[in-house]
Amino acid sequence: MINFADESRIAFPFNDYLMKIVRISIMLLALALVVYNATKLDFDQPLEGDSKIAVIGILAASCAFLMVWILNASLKIKRKSRRG
Repeated sequence: MINFADESRIAFPFNDYLMKIVRISIMLLALALVVYNATKLDFDQPLEGDSKIAVIGILAASCAFLMVWILNASLKIKRKSRRG
């Protein structure tokens, strides 16, 4: 039986570095999507036509950014709790 909670598994040397790059890339992509969708937004009628899709896109990208930001914060807390 495989124990996924076991901390003694083999870790690749750039696993943490690669994940950091992936997290930063996702955050940058989410911010770019927010900016792009903000350009498509019609402020006079925000819930009509293409503007509705832009609002949904802004909300989705904002949620993705927030989730990755929370992941970063939790990983920092985990690293600090292991040190001390």
